[in-house]
Amino acid sequence: MDGAWLEGGQVRFRTDLPALVSTQGERRVKVLFAGVCATDLALLDGYMGFAGVPGHEFVGRLADGPDAGALVTGEINAACGVCPICLGEERPLSGGALDGRHCGSRSVLGILGRQGAMASELLLPSANLRAVPAGVSPEQATFAEPLAAAFEVLEQLGEVRGRRALVAGDGRLGLLIAQVLREAGCSVDLAGHHPERTPAEVGERCGLLDAAATPTLAERYDLAVEATGRPEVLQRLFAWVRPRGTVVLKTTSASRASLDLAPVVVDELTLLGSRCGPFEPALAALASGAVQVDSMIHATLPLGEVDQAFALAARPGVLKVLIDCR
Repeated sequence: MDGAWLEGGQVRFRTDLPALVSTQGERRVKVLFAGVCATDLALLDGYMGFAGVPGHEFVGRLADGPDAGALVTGEINAACGVCPICLGEERPLSGGALDGRHCGSRSVLGILGRQGAMASELLLPSANLRAVPAGVSPEQATFAEPLAAAFEVLEQLGEVRGRRALVAGDGRLGLLIAQVLREAGCSVDLAGHHPERTPAEVGERCGLLDAAATPTLAERYDLAVEATGRPEVLQRLFAWVRPRGTVVLKTTSASRASLDLAPVVVDELTLLGSRCGPFEPALAALASGAVQVDSMIHATLPLGEVDQAFALAARPGVLKVLIDCR
């Protein structure tokens, strides 16, 4: 099987990967496109100690069954199905029931214990697969997973209409989160270094987090989302959120962060970790055009040039790089 192989800080193309062997309940998907995201770059830097086929943002066609050929994407957490969390025996979260995203024995596509999407084929449980709606192109469908992660912020916070929100980071994930919050009724400012990327109706405060000035109470936000992938930014965000406001930590990093948590206590801030999210609203937003992603695609490279795709995705100013796995 053809595919990318990530190990020891390097990623390379291989033609000798063993064929995938499916287990009961899994479906085989012929991958069309896979996206390179910040998590993939963190894996390259040693995050999770991962070695194998990377990639978890994908779109492909079912390779078997009566619906073979159907265009699908998929949720990346493959749950065990038998633990207390999977069986619903644990106390539910305040924002909803626990599910496979928190199964202690889960595998995660291209991240933990499961070969990923940067290959000619992948395997996922049938319960994880989601049909791509009519009118959504294969390239657009590769954004379903990161867009679902953006919708997780709403899943956790509930009603946010009328709140002032700051999204720190105008990269791949930050742009999606800004659009999702705007559609939910937030007044959104986007902090970053690329004012040309500002989505419609989103305010821009370019370089906001690099400024030494201390914001006044009137300038502080109800809600802030860290989407830069830079550990030091989280510390800076504490000063930009009003007392009893919320800071959402949306990105992971291979490096450790040292934080002064005194502002969290003094201002009684809520610090919320946020990870994977629901695919249904993400796919609906792509189908309706409520979230725009076409302009975010910087380049599409063939699978055989996966090392170049990673290098390009890591360059400052580059948004989404897709890998053509056909």
